[in-house]
Amino acid sequence: MKFIMFFFLAILLNTSILNAQGKSNPPETVTYVDINRYAGLWYEIAKIPNRFQRHCVEGTTAQYNLREDGRISVLNSCIEADGSRDEADGVAKIVDKKSNAKLKVSFFSILGIRPFWGDYWIIGLDEDYQYAVIGTSNRKYGWILSRSPELSEAHLDEAFSILVKQGYNPDDFEMTKH
Repeated sequence: MKFIMFFFLAILLNTSILNAQGKSNPPETVTYVDINRYAGLWYEIAKIPNRFQRHCVEGTTAQYNLREDGRISVLNSCIEADGSRDEADGVAKIVDKKSNAKLKVSFFSILGIRPFWGDYWIIGLDEDYQYAVIGTSNRKYGWILSRSPELSEAHLDEAFSILVKQGYNPDDFEMTKH
């Protein structure tokens, strides 16, 4: 079942990428991301609901670890309605080496080949790396991440302000339970 879910996720992300190519006004990424500081555990605070996370009811996290080949290991995790933990292993690659703010992520591999990659753009980042705002080129997906399961009201307001400036509708986001 998970294989089927990841297959559809890969198709969905690839379709989003193709659809975004015609967009004339994509979100702007942050100027620079120190990948060493960015690596580690992040808690999902809010997201635009999507098909590939619909089984997640709480406790969603993302763990990023730097690899020797320059890519980033990604382990997404959440709690499902029955209380079980679901995990998705993926890999990210930096596509804008000047800023490190545009990445592509893949959770689907066939015989070691990753045919589908989705946007992962860092469009907001706290100067102390305490929260991050993630978007995609077509604004179909978005997340607010934090280093802790709860984000202060001030930081949450800042994150939503970034989303508004980037052309997102904050009403499209739902809060994640932890």
